[in-house]
Amino acid sequence: MGGTEVEVMIGRLGELLTGVDRLAVAFSGGVDSSLLLALAARALGRDRVIAVLGVSPSLPGHERAVAHDTARHIGVPVVEVVTYEGDRAAYQRNGPDRCFHCKDELFTRISDDVLAEYRVDAVAYGENADDARRSDRPGARAAAAHRVLRPLAELGLAKTDVRRLAAACGLSSAAKPAAPCLASRIPHFSDVTPAKLAQIERAEAGLRRLGFTDLRVRHHGDVARIELPPDDLPTAVSGPMRDAVHAAVLDAGFRFAALDVAGIQSGAFTLPLVQIAGV
Repeated sequence: MGGTEVEVMIGRLGELLTGVDRLAVAFSGGVDSSLLLALAARALGRDRVIAVLGVSPSLPGHERAVAHDTARHIGVPVVEVVTYEGDRAAYQRNGPDRCFHCKDELFTRISDDVLAEYRVDAVAYGENADDARRSDRPGARAAAAHRVLRPLAELGLAKTDVRRLAAACGLSSAAKPAAPCLASRIPHFSDVTPAKLAQIERAEAGLRRLGFTDLRVRHHGDVARIELPPDDLPTAVSGPMRDAVHAAVLDAGFRFAALDVAGIQSGAFTLPLVQIAGV
């Protein structure tokens, strides 16, 4: 991990973490939390940082494996905590504040199960400066309630900065597509259930085996609405691939497969509600 910009950020992060002896990073394996983990490991020392991975039915198996691989590359141990957001009625109802209940559960589990056992005196997560400006991030409210640090946002690092620094650090996640939890594929006010989450994971895993790397399968009852980058749309509907895409979705338990010509959309369900509410 070299480069002047990276070294500057390590120094600035070290200043932000003044007084922190041991840090837990809420870790997903995505580019934001990976960069934070890598910088923190350099600023504090690898033996003073742990990566905490929340495990529940909303975490795809392949994302769990990627997170472990990334942390191993950085040289920081992973502590898994089982989270039970699916037991919360407010989470199951799947309103626009679903992410609050998920993050509140995660940060509660970290506080209850991790801090004392691993002698951690601070928790941080990978909110970046772009995230901090968005109005559809109720998880940030949970972080504030639990006094979780957000160093990337405080350093003013936008998503493009994060990816550039991650590449300079040699992190494989630098170009990794965003991978929000499986519950984000279910329309708001349609209940989140383990069965739906498993169905989505099976469909996405099937499409990933066909070579699609950036995708969402939105759950609309019997219908799977597939979102892909625009450049991938012709491939998905051409020749034998069309039949393979259809089969992958039906094998997951859906009756119909619909390809969204608008392409992949971040916040597809939440942003319209936020805009309607005028938030």
